[in-house]
Amino acid sequence: SLTGAEIFLATLRALEGERFARGGGYYSDRGRSHTFSHLLRVTFPAPEDTPDTFRDLARAASIPEQRLVEAAVYAPQWGRHIERALGWEGFAQGVWWVHAHTKDRSWSVDKEIREEWEAEISEWTPLASADLYDGAVDVAWFRRVIAALGEERWETLYQAAMYASGGAGHARARLFASALLGRIDAATLIERIAAKRNRDAACALGLLALPDAPAAREKATLARYQALQEFVRTAQAFGAQRREGDQKAARIGLENLARTAGYADPLRFQWAMELREVADLAAGPLRVTRDVVTLTLEVDALGQPQMSVEKAGKPLKDIPPRLKKDPDIVALRERKQRLEQQSARMRSSLEQAMCRAEPFTAGELAGLLRHPLLAPMLEQLIFAGPQRMGYLVSAGAALRTLDGDVALDPETPLRIAHPHDLYASGAWSRYQHECFAAERIQPFKQVFRELYPLTEAERRDSARSRRYAGHQIQPQQAMALLAGRGWVTNAQDGGATRTFHGQGVTVSVDFLYGGGTPVDVEGLTIESVTFHSAGEAWGKPLPLLDIPPALFSEAMRDLDLVVSVAHRGGIDPEGSASTVEMRAALVREVCAALGLTNVRLQPSHAVITGALGEYSIHLGSGVVHRLPGGALCIIPVHAQHRGRVFLPFADDDPKTAEIVSKVLLLARDTEIKDPLILQQLYARV
Repeated sequence: SLTGAEIFLATLRALEGERFARGGGYYSDRGRSHTFSHLLRVTFPAPEDTPDTFRDLARAASIPEQRLVEAAVYAPQWGRHIERALGWEGFAQGVWWVHAHTKDRSWSVDKEIREEWEAEISEWTPLASADLYDGAVDVAWFRRVIAALGEERWETLYQAAMYASGGAGHARARLFASALLGRIDAATLIERIAAKRNRDAACALGLLALPDAPAAREKATLARYQALQEFVRTAQAFGAQRREGDQKAARIGLENLARTAGYADPLRFQWAMELREVADLAAGPLRVTRDVVTLTLEVDALGQPQMSVEKAGKPLKDIPPRLKKDPDIVALRERKQRLEQQSARMRSSLEQAMCRAEPFTAGELAGLLRHPLLAPMLEQLIFAGPQRMGYLVSAGAALRTLDGDVALDPETPLRIAHPHDLYASGAWSRYQHECFAAERIQPFKQVFRELYPLTEAERRDSARSRRYAGHQIQPQQAMALLAGRGWVTNAQDGGATRTFHGQGVTVSVDFLYGGGTPVDVEGLTIESVTFHSAGEAWGKPLPLLDIPPALFSEAMRDLDLVVSVAHRGGIDPEGSASTVEMRAALVREVCAALGLTNVRLQPSHAVITGALGEYSIHLGSGVVHRLPGGALCIIPVHAQHRGRVFLPFADDDPKTAEIVSKVLLLARDTEIKDPLILQQLYARV
């Protein structure tokens, strides 16, 4: 780098009549303008260069006002000095706002200079640089800039924004500013989102001002919320990386919209929007009648939308063809589809709230229990309070613990209990038994969720976990699974990271580097897992003993899913210890409920003593053997398990349903009717 205002101004004069080289970087074969542009960007103020001395030098050099503005955007380290030369109060922070909200990491700008810029930006905004790059907007900062600069001077700065990037990244800052100033309308942004899948438009939609009239404000908020949710839903048709980028843009857009609408928390905003969308269902079922045919849309006890068709009081399997194009019936069917999508979003948000240890109050939960879709889900989840945990009862006024009901004050803090809370309380098995005996179906795995505590090896090597070291996985399938759980692939070194923003922790999984070796064609090999402070992913790893147990468990659960599903090799490692333990608990409760005494559980197998023989079922893979030896071929038809085998959670887990059904089948082997199975059994009697 160079230092000194005289060098900066001399370089600027040498570039008179020429545009700055927006690509940045010094390349000897690109000519004079690139060379001087590079020198301009790497020149920094010297200690003796005060804003006043710079003002005098700039006036003596007779640099035009517009050229100074462009130079400040191109080399923002001179923003404070050029602000004094222009006499524009608020100019420097306006320059930094443009840089902070410009999506461009492709410049040939030295890392040290970029770090200087990021340090300066951090003085103006509490938002992390990664969030700003993803599309987060500091609205309060922009309001301060406009209040100080005024719209006329902002327009001059706005025209120079192209020098804040090497490509089209400056268009993002312009779009955000246009949205905040009301120069673009919601219909235009929604059109860009739907037709062009423009991520910047998704981020900007939440920045538009809302109408003042309460009814119009509510309608506009709901319409923008639905547009962003549709953007997320349609992202499922694309690949993992594009889907992850679209979901991130929608998340930022929802956060912006939540702040604009006056909500401090995006999750509460989401549920408030969902409640408004289903307000009519809270009063009862919706019906459409044509002649003697009636269609009814209602919410069942599990919070799932159900549609039934009746003709003169008798149920029909389907809508008569002549009525399928009726506008009201088409609208009702579309409404059911939206409710199903809404229900899926709620299940996902509740699971994320558990993983983040999201705080609630008893009064807030009592209000949410009025939601026809959300209430059945909340009632089946265990909440943890300051000293007790249990299920919400009496419209949220009490907590039903294993020892009885406990009244709740509206200000009592609560959160969705994580399995670690149940484990630490010593009552986990009792809650599992209660959940099964009461035939509760939870919206996601909570009571029977896999838990991954620290192993002794991880306690000894407190810097990194090698629990899955050596496992080979299929790259494309593994990265798709990780993307679905919120992980981001690092293209630079082939690793993957996931940030738990609430706790400020980033978890990184490293793969064995095998470029140019046989490992390069054998898939990815997991090496280690480390945890870092968010924003310092390549800094010193945090000790594993300092990681919150629930966060550690969720990270390991994601990797266990990858190792189980995307494994590469002849051995299926699906039967991880935690998964096997959960399936063993389910089999134990099923047998107790049905009074089956001929099933005993071993560490990884269920052993059944039947009338026609003794059988062993692996609780990981579901493979059946007839003891003392020989495999027994029982081919599952997974679609037939759904709804026939009781599972205390709504997650689709066909392997668990398969294993439980095989246990029940072989425990009553004298009742088997399938000729292929009977042929195998009697051939060995």
